[in-house]
Amino acid sequence: MMVLRSSSRPSVLSVMSVLGFSSFLLLLLFVWGSESLTLSSRLVHRFSDEVAVAAVKGTEAPPPRRSLEFYEVLVKSDLARRNRRFGGSNFSMLFPSEGSETMSLGNDFGWLHYTWIDLGTPKVSFLVALDAGSDLLWVPCDCIQCAPLSGYQGSLVKDLGIYSPAESRTSKNLSCNHKLCASGPNCENPNEPCPYTIDYYSENTASSGVLVKDKLYLATATDKTAVQAEVIIGCGRNQSGGYLDGIAPDGLLGLGLGEISLPSILAKAGLVCNSFSMCFREDDSGRILFGDQGVAKQKSTPFVPLSGKYVTYIVEVESFCIGAHCLGKSGFQALVDSGSSFTFLPSDVYKSVSQEFDKQVKAPRLEQDAPPWEYCYKASLLEMPKVPSVILSFAANKSFEVTYPLFPLYSKEGGLVAVCLAVQSSGETLGTIGQNFMKGYKMVFDRENLKLGWSHSDCNDLNNSRTVPLTPPAGSHNRPENPLPSDQQLASPNGTAVSPAVAVRAPTNNSAATSNSLSPCLLLLLLVITGVSIFSIG
Repeated sequence: MMVLRSSSRPSVLSVMSVLGFSSFLLLLLFVWGSESLTLSSRLVHRFSDEVAVAAVKGTEAPPPRRSLEFYEVLVKSDLARRNRRFGGSNFSMLFPSEGSETMSLGNDFGWLHYTWIDLGTPKVSFLVALDAGSDLLWVPCDCIQCAPLSGYQGSLVKDLGIYSPAESRTSKNLSCNHKLCASGPNCENPNEPCPYTIDYYSENTASSGVLVKDKLYLATATDKTAVQAEVIIGCGRNQSGGYLDGIAPDGLLGLGLGEISLPSILAKAGLVCNSFSMCFREDDSGRILFGDQGVAKQKSTPFVPLSGKYVTYIVEVESFCIGAHCLGKSGFQALVDSGSSFTFLPSDVYKSVSQEFDKQVKAPRLEQDAPPWEYCYKASLLEMPKVPSVILSFAANKSFEVTYPLFPLYSKEGGLVAVCLAVQSSGETLGTIGQNFMKGYKMVFDRENLKLGWSHSDCNDLNNSRTVPLTPPAGSHNRPENPLPSDQQLASPNGTAVSPAVAVRAPTNNSAATSNSLSPCLLLLLLVITGVSIFSIG
């Protein structure tokens, strides 16, 4: 759908001037009249039958055209666009009201990154693990089987929380007939609360309960203005496996591509553009920003579909380079996953990379009975081994140099005894790029353009990010770029994993211009002089 709109109310004189110049242009066109003039661009409505056929896995089919539901969806979309265009500039980037800081709390918390969030009315604080490999935000709630929380008193800045829908004035059940209730068809009553069960890749690790809607508290990155968003929360009544052993004891924040994920909900509400960033420091702290599309100088690589669908953050690694030696046949697809502490490679790639790395390291190996990693080298604070660079190469010569490929090992007394190449064999064809490879970088998950971006960062400067228009510039959808994903830890096979609506795009066919076709510069001049602006709706 196209709308032509006059940018201002012209005076009589300006109208005459425009008409005079327009007549001149029409005369030129008449002179060229022997040749046909065609300016065309194929438009496909986002709710057309063609788009419905190509819909991304997990995306709800559009309502029938000209139905009441169809027009309700269009109005809701228009309101969101107005919010982004006219009121969204203040909300270009958001972070949790407790702050943008994230932290890794070591072995007791499974080496994952966490951040504090506030939910409900009155507010209750939760320390949630950040997981780009799954979709749902869940917290312990009306617990039947949850991790004990009392053991962390004194080690954190505040106590861990438990959520109860009955105690929040803004909590509402998500019913089985809601479009985001994946279990809806199995419900006996469509109006009963929607149950959920998520099984993660970690052995016997799962969360189950019911879905509710409640307030999440955020702040703007520019002036810390308070923002409230209604989000979907998993009321986690039963946890199992690693969730009972210290991993994410107070909940998990899924950042995946599914419609139920927090980035999807914030973007759909028009609060931010459909992107977020995570920054990882060497000291295990970092930042998270919703709506951040990174810096102009960042590198990027496109996400790739899995079995034809954009279901998670997967990138195509073309090769590994160890030092000056780039390995042949070392390409693979990898999941970029903040919920995976370490990096996993397909068996053949792992063998080539680790053996080449070991060949270039001039240090004695550490002999141990049950090493967490295969290649560990003796080290001390006074004598560190010299190691080669580790570089991942992507399409278009985009390189990603791993800043900290080694992980330190300490004795019981606290002294450094070894450093290890923190990479393991996954035993699968899909690899995982975990947190340890992301340290020293700001990683941008640009879902709007289906790409992963990265740039070196110390994570200190919030302003070291672009405040970009919430509607991407024309042409930005022609070549999606950038991703990185993991398949080992905390992925959600049963979650609603879908890519955003912009994932399905109609191809553009550029019409070849003949020598006598209207010059693009002349067309642009005509539009400028007549004061006409063009907006694409939807």
